[in-house]
Amino acid sequence: MASLTEAVRSALQSIRAHGLRSFLTALGIIIGVASVVAVVSIVEGLSATISGQFRGLGANGLTVAAHTPFEDVLQGRENVLSLADYHRINAHLDGIRHVSPSFAPFGAGTHVRHGSQAAFTQVLAVTRSYGDASQIYPSQGRFIAASDNASRRRVCVIGSRLQEKLRLPDRPLGRFIDIGGEWFRIVGVAESRGEALGFSRDDFVVIPFASGLALAGDSRLNVAVALTVTDIAQLDAVQGRIVSLLRQAHRLRPGQPNDFKVQTARQLSDTFREIVATVTVVLAGIVGISLLVGGVGIMNIMLVSVTERTREIGICKALGARRHHILLQFLVEAVLLSLLGGLAGLALGWLLGQGAAHLIPGFPPAVFPWWAVLLALGFSSLTGIVFGIVPAARAARLDAIEALRHE
Repeated sequence: MASLTEAVRSALQSIRAHGLRSFLTALGIIIGVASVVAVVSIVEGLSATISGQFRGLGANGLTVAAHTPFEDVLQGRENVLSLADYHRINAHLDGIRHVSPSFAPFGAGTHVRHGSQAAFTQVLAVTRSYGDASQIYPSQGRFIAASDNASRRRVCVIGSRLQEKLRLPDRPLGRFIDIGGEWFRIVGVAESRGEALGFSRDDFVVIPFASGLALAGDSRLNVAVALTVTDIAQLDAVQGRIVSLLRQAHRLRPGQPNDFKVQTARQLSDTFREIVATVTVVLAGIVGISLLVGGVGIMNIMLVSVTERTREIGICKALGARRHHILLQFLVEAVLLSLLGGLAGLALGWLLGQGAAHLIPGFPPAVFPWWAVLLALGFSSLTGIVFGIVPAARAARLDAIEALRHE
């Protein structure tokens, strides 16, 4: 213990004596750790926000939508979920509720106008159950009712962001807006749900499903179905029954992949987390190259230090120092140099992560996980050990007589 304490004291004294050189040597470690920490904190903040939004969909919620492999998309093919599929799910499955189809009658979106103001937004045609299935509730007025669909009323519910873009009054109920050349009366304003990835989740219009069908005409519909399960313990069983029902309806042979997806909010969250984990590993691996560069710098400067202190090593050995004492002294110095660089990198990485998150509009705040601290300090210490062992071993192998003769 006394040897370790003396080695730490000697290492700190040597680092202080060559402050600028020590800083430049540790710069590679500082940049590497800061880069890794900044990337991890930004991605973790994004992951936590998106996971929270998926949890907001409800643990007992299911979504059914068409799925087209990327290869088929490149060839111009597209799988669809038809209105008949929705009727099959609604008619043949037990233990479900709030079954609601939805589709976009105007595709990716259309222009919505009120007076002289116009905005491009997403338009969805939905049924009464869509609000419960997707947890969209009105802050003013009401949601789409069954009677709206039965009579194909030209009514709509808008998001709060669209209300701002069209400069509608605080209570816009009863006002008419132009959606794709058709007039619709506002009967409700949805509760604000905030932003995700810089995009507002309140910039939308929902209209009755039957009214959307009338606008879409005979075009090929591609619906999505949202539903909830009455008993959450039966979630996996209901999911399996939906898959079996649609595979039979679509006449898919055994071994043939599904042309649709049935996902729970949990699965959506897990899928996103897998993507985030992969991206984090790749980015951390790329920026972690800086740690190797920093390690090479530490090895280089420690070899120089061994050469500069050859006579000092000879004197220590002449006074009785053993090989392991010399080895420990130089190895501790390399580890401390790397560890101090890691601590500085942690502070810089935290500042970079917070700064980047604040500079990007609508981006969630950075999250600084505890394991990132341990990972950064562990990697920097390991770098010091790996790249410091060669100079330390070289110093320990020096012959005392030859070292004392060194000029």
